[in-house]
Amino acid sequence: MNQTNLKFLEDQIKYTGFGETLQPALKEKMEKGETEFTLKHETAFEKSTLLSELSFKKSDQTDLYFFNSYKASLSKEGTDQSVQQIFYIGKDNNFTMKEAFNLLEGRAVNKDLVNKEGQLYNAWTKLDFKNSEPDSNFKMVHYHQNYGYNLEAALEKHSIKELETPKFKEDLMNSLKKGNIQSVTVVVNGEERKRFIEANPQFKTVKMYDSDMLRINDRESKEQKKSETESQGTSKEVKKGKQDQAEPDEEEERKKKQSRGHRASV
Repeated sequence: MNQTNLKFLEDQIKYTGFGETLQPALKEKMEKGETEFTLKHETAFEKSTLLSELSFKKSDQTDLYFFNSYKASLSKEGTDQSVQQIFYIGKDNNFTMKEAFNLLEGRAVNKDLVNKEGQLYNAWTKLDFKNSEPDSNFKMVHYHQNYGYNLEAALEKHSIKELETPKFKEDLMNSLKKGNIQSVTVVVNGEERKRFIEANPQFKTVKMYDSDMLRINDRESKEQKKSETESQGTSKEVKKGKQDQAEPDEEEERKKKQSRGHRASV
C-alpha cells in the first residue's frame, strides 16, 4: 500500500468536511487492494440527516487510489422522501460536505470557481430542483459577479445589529457565503429581536425568518428599516432644533454683557 497516497486521501477526506472517522476503513480497503470501493458517512443536523457515500477507484496503471466523488442524500425529519446529488472531486470547483448540505437545503453557496479555460471567477451557486442533468444530478445555477448581487448592500437594507461591529459583520458575511442560515439581532420598534437570515442572490436580497423559522417578507423588513431611519432622522432634527433655540439665547446674553460693560465704562 502506498503510504503517501493514503495520507493524501486522509487529508482530502478531512478537508472536504468528513473528518477523521473514515480513516481506519479507508486504510483497510486500500490494504485489501480493492479496485474500487465506497465509504459511508452520516451527519445529523437539527432536523435533517445527510448520508454521504464516498467513491474511490484505483488507477489502472499505478497503485494510486483516487477520491472521485461523493453522493449526498438529505432526509428531513418526518418525511420519507430525500434529495440527492453527486458532488465530483477534482483539482478545482469542489464543494465541502457542509456546502453540499446547504445546497440540498435549497440555499446558495458563494465560491471561487475555475472555468474550462482555467480562469478564476467568483459566483453564487444554487441547485435547480426542477431541472436535471443527464447523470440525474440537479442542474447548478450560477449567479456570476456581473449578475450584480451585492451581499453587503442587501444586508444593509435591514436593521441588523451585527453590522455595527466590523468583526461580527465579516463573520456574518463569511457564514452566509458558505450557504449557512445565520442568526442575527434586529431592532424592531426600538426592541432587539432574534432573526435568521440566508443569502438570496437570485433576487439580490436576503431571506429573513423569525425565531420560529417563519418567513418575514421583504416589505415588512424594509418597513422596519425605514422606521428606524426615520426615527434617527427625527432624533437629529430635535437635537438640531434645540441647538437652534439655544443660539438666540446665547446671542441675547452676549448683548446684555456688552450693555453692562458699556454702562460701567460711562
